[in-house]
Amino acid sequence: MTTTTTTTAYTARPITPGALAELRVTDDAGRPTTPFTDEEGGAPLRCCLRRSTPGERIALVSYAPLRRRSAAAGTDPGAYDEQGPVFVHADPCPGPDGGALPFTNAHRTVRRYSADGRILGGRLVEDPTPEAFTRAFREAFDDPAVAFVHVRAVEYGCYLYEVASEATRG
Repeated sequence: MTTTTTTTAYTARPITPGALAELRVTDDAGRPTTPFTDEEGGAPLRCCLRRSTPGERIALVSYAPLRRRSAAAGTDPGAYDEQGPVFVHADPCPGPDGGALPFTNAHRTVRRYSADGRILGGRLVEDPTPEAFTRAFREAFDDPAVAFVHVRAVEYGCYLYEVASEATRG
């Protein structure tokens, strides 16, 4: 008898290299990007999904994740189109190291979206552990209408990263 099991991995997706190249020149609000040296460190970088270290050159830019995703997919985010501030490296970086889910050390919102970029709901994750986030992602992706989720900061609503579900059968 053959047994098939399904395992699911949740992958945090940084801002794409193409979008980063554009954002490092002009942000999604149309403003020129102004890099600066981060003297203190600790800024949540959306290009490599880690916190900045003192002395790194970074930039704070406006980013519209649904607008960019919708443009690539040929859909219209409608009223859900929003832009907000994100930190990125001022120059190209190697991206995430592929490790654990980032920025899970505080309360976060896991916001669910359909393939056309419409909000389908959300969940506050109050337990700042990777296991709690994994449960929230599993709950979100149990709904077949959910195509992706955004993890956002509670305090300011800032976009942190997108999560995709990658189910595999073994």
